[in-house]
Amino acid sequence: MSPFRASSAVLLSAVLAVPAFAQPKPADGALVGPNGMTLYTFDKDTAGNGKSVCNGACATNWPPFMAADGDKPGGDFTIVTRDDGKKQWAAKGWPLYYWAKDTKPGDKTGDGVNGTWKTARP
Repeated sequence: MSPFRASSAVLLSAVLAVPAFAQPKPADGALVGPNGMTLYTFDKDTAGNGKSVCNGACATNWPPFMAADGDKPGGDFTIVTRDDGKKQWAAKGWPLYYWAKDTKPGDKTGDGVNGTWKTARP
């Protein structure tokens, strides 16, 4: 194999190890989902405990950023288990959520809601 092909294969595998959502970020550095929508963290969650406390009505307003069955954690991005057994992405241990009132990519209307929701950052 040529050195070019070998280095390309290493680069490709490194890129594929990072969740796709972690790569596109607005100019201000906010994390966004694959749909371009801003992701948020919830102060009532506990970073690193592997759970989300936003369930029921909370999850209606703050839809969790769900992980697919085949998704694998990488770097600062992990997967937590929700009360219903489904999987959700987390950044640096903090579960990630969308805000139902954001209507288009770039919206950040959830930042600061109830003093407990923050725009997720790497």
